[in-house]
Amino acid sequence: MLKKFILKNYKNFKDEISINFENTAGYQFSTDCVINGTISKMLIYGRNATGKTNLGNALMDIQATMFDISHYIGGSTILNADSTGNSAQFSYEFGFDDKVLIYRYARFSGQELKEEELIIDGVTIFKCNFESGKYEFENLNYINAEIANIDRYLQSMNVDGEEEIREFKLPFLRWMISNVALNNDSILIKLSNFVRRMRMTTAGNGMLMRARRINDTFNESLEDPVRLKDLEDFLNDMGIECRLALKNLPDGRKELYFLHEKLVPFYETASSGTFSLVDLYRKLLLRSWNPSFIYLDEFDAFYHYEMAEKVISYFSRRYPKCQIIMTSHNTNLMTNRLMRPDCLFILSKSGTLTALCNATERELREGHNLEKMYISGEFERYE
Repeated sequence: MLKKFILKNYKNFKDEISINFENTAGYQFSTDCVINGTISKMLIYGRNATGKTNLGNALMDIQATMFDISHYIGGSTILNADSTGNSAQFSYEFGFDDKVLIYRYARFSGQELKEEELIIDGVTIFKCNFESGKYEFENLNYINAEIANIDRYLQSMNVDGEEEIREFKLPFLRWMISNVALNNDSILIKLSNFVRRMRMTTAGNGMLMRARRINDTFNESLEDPVRLKDLEDFLNDMGIECRLALKNLPDGRKELYFLHEKLVPFYETASSGTFSLVDLYRKLLLRSWNPSFIYLDEFDAFYHYEMAEKVISYFSRRYPKCQIIMTSHNTNLMTNRLMRPDCLFILSKSGTLTALCNATERELREGHNLEKMYISGEFERYE
């Protein structure tokens, strides 16, 4: 699991911001929010423009580094506009079984790395400084990767080459995972499996506005009666009482309907909240998979607060071992019935992230009305 994340000089986060998933307060209620002392379900509140989406993009940046799966739109500008630093800094700490893995790197831009470092159980496995051209690979044997052809990697980096290659430098961790025969129980394989199963999404009602091709693909996937029933059950669990039917059109396409005495076209009559739910289903629930980490950004933008509560409960039940971070403006969700004070956070305009249990001098208990305290200004200095 992800144990800690540290970020600095990234977009609106000029100073260091960190999420310590192991910083729990020992509450004996809403225990499903914590697994083995690590926060698995987290809800972040923040005013507009505090950086909730930027924080999610930063957490997902490791996919771009390890697998070239970029989450940047337009490309390159990631540095804080008021900072004099030339790079954004990322640090991820993972726990796999009894081992601790720390992967750190710095970026000049969305495409170009400045440096990277891998540490396992306190041992520096490798360190690369792409700016200065200094590389350290002394402890690859610690992870049984001493057979890695370092000369080939350095050659690909054009180290000591006569001509300057303008291509962006290849992260060594990405190269090693792709080019070294690692043991099946290698901690790097576990890291790779975790990072590949990370997802970020912003819930919306854009299915109707999406290209027909995307909706056609989604409709075709519902041709499996098990999937169609799963979508129907999901909507009913969320409080949308309905029955669904999928029919073939004369042109060969599939069309989704509400099933009543007559068939009612789904995309022509569904509410914005229902579209948002189906879009969420399409992005995260349609396929059979085992996610490791999900960032749901403003997931409840189109939901009544009761439906938002149902979504939180549903994801907690469906993915009990997955780490899920949700962002919201909905203070109705600030309740101990769903979460707990060490899993509810406030993201401030100054770029600090504070758990509610650390945002007041009171000892927060299960009976406290957290929403009322929030509205009355109890946590105001942390916004």
